[in-house]
Formats: sequence, structure tokens, C-alpha cells
Amino acid sequence: MSDILFSLHSWPRAILHIDGDAFFTSCEEVIHPELRGKPLITGGERGIVACASYAAKKRGIKRGVPLHQAKALCPDLIVLPSDYETYSLFSRRMFSIVRRFTPQVEEYSIDEAFADLTGMRRSLHASYEAISLRVKGEIEQELGIGVSVGLSLTKVLAKVASKHRKPDGFTVISGRAIARYLQNLPVEKIWGIGHATANYLEKMGIRTALEFARLPEKKVKERFTKPGVEIWRELRGESVYPVIPEEKSTYASISKMKTFSPPTADRGYLFAHLLRNLESACIKARRYTLAPRRIIPLLKKNSFDTVGREAKLSRPSVYPLELSPLLKELFDQLYDVRELYRATGIILLDLVPDTHIQYSLFENPVRAEKIRHLYEAADTLSRKYGKHTLHLGGSHLIEVLGKGKRGDPTVREQTCLYGETGRKHLGLPIFHVKV
Repeated sequence: MSDILFSLHSWPRAILHIDGDAFFTSCEEVIHPELRGKPLITGGERGIVACASYAAKKRGIKRGVPLHQAKALCPDLIVLPSDYETYSLFSRRMFSIVRRFTPQVEEYSIDEAFADLTGMRRSLHASYEAISLRVKGEIEQELGIGVSVGLSLTKVLAKVASKHRKPDGFTVISGRAIARYLQNLPVEKIWGIGHATANYLEKMGIRTALEFARLPEKKVKERFTKPGVEIWRELRGESVYPVIPEEKSTYASISKMKTFSPPTADRGYLFAHLLRNLESACIKARRYTLAPRRIIPLLKKNSFDTVGREAKLSRPSVYPLELSPLLKELFDQLYDVRELYRATGIILLDLVPDTHIQYSLFENPVRAEKIRHLYEAADTLSRKYGKHTLHLGGSHLIEVLGKGKRGDPTVREQTCLYGETGRKHLGLPIFHVKV
């Protein structure tokens, strides 16, 4: 029976999911109104499609497609470099609008957020449906970007709802309507279910979300691990995953990659980018008081093959000045003068709280303390004047030879207000419109 009721109460909880529609290209269309409705993609600096506008999607262009394939599908395609600085500003504005309606907002990604509206009907003098529409309307009116919104009892169901009708969708899945929305939803479309679990479910003869949700509890607990059981409960309207308003502070790993153009075999330039990757990764690790016990440098060849080498540290460290000699040694093992390279990267693994770092008797604790104070000063300068204001001399070739970007500079990179520099911009987007 597809009309089975999973929840007799319509709103034991009210979870909202906000999802930006083609977020990066929507931001570009706000900055460049003349591009609205045209086939447009971002990702020119990476050589692949990072985001495609809906006009481009109608021409068959999908995320992750190489640029030459995208241009073959759509010769009049407009290709822009990704302007992440501006996109992050739109993102922060969007999340701040959502927080007008509830303090419980979880920033899930740059263009997605969950919000717990439970109990807000009385204070806002409106139904959950009306509150959700107000959130959607204020984002679209103030930022000029489109969003799809889903309202339901749990995070998994809210995600199902927001994806149900895109773009510019608004879908409500109350407790009594769960079965109707799950009956034709393939299991692989459920948030949290990967290919392996989907294949396992298919072997059990389960192809839709409703078939999964209707499984007996005993069978679910016997056949699935904890994440599978939790998703099953969420699909049935039982809120398991809370909306977490705190900023993420725990990481299993931290990675930083940089793609540049044209591809190069310049040894010094490649190592400069690798050092900058290391500095960026360590800045993030220090922000969360974490330190790695293992690092992996990566080089991506022009053929898109990636080579890397893992090294275990003698003790955890989050300071590039200490890690750079090891990085140079690993780089020398990876580098091949006969190859052209298009990207570099760093992965920090086995992260532990940096308060647990211990110095052995064979090390110089005075030097270690000086390095710690040096990076405290570097982080202070970065917060005031921009990331990498103070950087290792080995990465200075990037400043001399350029960052290696494809396409024209972004709007924010081309625009400097009074008092701004190319490295330090004010925290607001610049809009260029025809007058």
C-alpha cells in the first residue's frame, strides 16, 4: 500500500533545506545581467565544468565534463573562471537571511543549508509553510539568485523535498505525505546512500525509497550498519540527524589542490605551488587546532594521471617551515622533467589536536617555540591583510610568474575600491551593471 502512514503527526519537527539553483552561474548572472538565460559555465581555470546554468544544462552540459566536450555540445557556450571569493560572499549573505527566521542553521556547503524551524510558528506568527516561503522569497529578492526549498520532518526528507522540483521549487513533505513522495524515488537518489548500498538494496529487490522505508525494523537492523538504519529511520519521519549550527571543527583529513594553465614542467614553479598548497592546508589545520601525522603531496599530469607519495611525520606538525624540507624530498621523488603538469595538491592525514604535540629531548624546544610564535604572527597578519600575506620564500615564484589561471580575471580580481589592493578586498561583492 503506497498510502501507508509513517507519521500520524504532521509536524513533530520542521526541517528546512535550502539549495541554490546552479549557484555559481546564478551569482555570475547577478553580476553580469546581460548573461541571464544564456548557456554559461564556470570552471574555466580548471579545464572542466564546475557549474552549468540551466540554459547550458538544456544543451546537455553536465558538471565535471571537460571544456572541449562542453564546447562541442554548445559552440556558443560562455566560459568563465570560478570567482570563489564572490560566491562565498553570496553564500554568507544567503545564510544570514536564513538566520533571521531561526538561529539553528547548519551551513552544509557553499550553496546549501539546513534550518530547524521547530517551534518558530508562534514567534513568527505563521505556519511552517509560510515561513519557508518567506525565507525563499527574501533570498531571491535581496540576492537575485534562485533557490529550491524543501520542508519536511527530517534532514533526509527535507533534502528529498528540495530536489523534487528544481529549479525554483518549493516542496512540502508532511508526515502524512511521506509515502507519496518516496514511492517513485530511486534508492540511489536518497541522500547518504552510495553506489555500494544501492547495489546491495537492488540485490534485495529494493529499488525505491518507499520499498526501503517499508522494510521491517528487525530486518533493517540485521542487514544494515548504523548509517543505513539511521537513513531508514529518517525516511520514516523520525528525526535522527540534528541541525548543527556550529561551524565544523573536526576533520579526518584536509586537502588543498591548485589547477593552473598552461601546463608546465618548470621545477621551481611546481614546487612553489606545492608549498602554497601546504601553507593553505596548514592554515586551515591551525584554525581548528589540528596537526597531521602524515602528509601526501600530489602532482597531476597533463594526461590527468595523478602521482603522489605518502610520508609519516616523526611527530605531528602544522608549520610549513618545519614540513618544507620533507616536502622537497617527496617532490624530488615525484617530479619527472619529461612530463607536463597541470595541478598540485597536498593532503594532511591522521589529524590530532595540536595541543598534544610533544617535542623529544633530541629536538630544539627553543627553536620550536620560535616557529610557533612566528606562525601566530603570520595568522594574525593573514586575518588582517589576507591569506598568504606572509609566506615561505620558496612559493614566491607564484607572485613572479603568475597564478596560472585560465580565462580572464574575475570581477572581484579586476576591481579595487579605494584602499584595496589585489591581495586584500573588502567583504562585499562588486556588481557591474549597465546604466
